[in-house]
Amino acid sequence: MDEDDDLEAFREAVKGVAPIRVPPRVPVEPVKPPPVPVQSILDDQAVLADSLSDPLDGEFALDIGEELTYRREGVPPNTLRKLRRGHWSVQDYIDLHSLTVEQARSALAAFLHRGVRAGIRCVRVVHGKGYRSPGGLPVLKGKVAHWLRQRDEVLAYVQAKPEDGGGGALVVLLRGTSRATEDDGLD
Repeated sequence: MDEDDDLEAFREAVKGVAPIRVPPRVPVEPVKPPPVPVQSILDDQAVLADSLSDPLDGEFALDIGEELTYRREGVPPNTLRKLRRGHWSVQDYIDLHSLTVEQARSALAAFLHRGVRAGIRCVRVVHGKGYRSPGGLPVLKGKVAHWLRQRDEVLAYVQAKPEDGGGGALVVLLRGTSRATEDDGLD
């Protein structure tokens, strides 16, 4: 058999067959992938790096007992006593309850910065006692104390009086202008 015979045999075999009709198709546009939130990813990575850059040193870990206190080097020792007794009245406060660690850190930094720029000397930072935290242990208490030690604008802090938050809050003394520093007894 040659090619002509093959072609004739094929035509004879498919003589009564009708071609399959292909229904018209709607052209499909390529689906674009959703945009990648690059800045959000970078922000999340920065927050994670910041949170990992705050390891608690051994001395500080021992200091996190029932009452937190701190006095920057060069600040007179009687400053803590004066702060406890209300020598400086609390001029503003921030409540960090229900914030995540990242949110609390950012909010605290912004609050302290605004306070110093406004000439505020004494603030209260409410971090909570941790009653609603997993295991009933405070999450923010130690972190807030550590963050405050890292801030140049913080001269000292003490645990708040029971009526002002007790173990769930700190009273913080901020650096002031040069004239305010002369008048505040920090000679």
